Amino acid sequence: MRFIFIFLSILSFSFAKTSYEKGKELYTSKVCYSCHGHKLEGMNTFPRLANRAKGYMAYKLKRFRSKKADTQAQEMMITYSVDLSDEDIEHLTTYMYDYVDVISKESYDYSFQTHGDGGS
Repeated sequence: MRFIFIFLSILSFSFAKTSYEKGKELYTSKVCYSCHGHKLEGMNTFPRLANRAKGYMAYKLKRFRSKKADTQAQEMMITYSVDLSDEDIEHLTTYMYDYVDVISKESYDYSFQTHGDGGS
């Protein structure tokens, strides 16, 4: 009997979704891609979300959830954030922070440094 329990426990952990996968599902189900793009690259005046700092993104989503926005353009996020739980925000920010393009397997490289004065 205990072997069955151990087997079922291992089986359930193997099918458990990661925080990244749950965040991806939330991003899709909330239709975030309609403004922020399928690759979280941002579209038109809507900001890029890929590989942004988790703490900052969580802060912004929690402000939107509490119906606070810094600009009129940000007020539209309130509608999408009101029903998010802390767990949902954790999953979404994990997805945004750890985002890697599925096709090219690349994430944005913000560590790139230019050297020299760029002169002629």
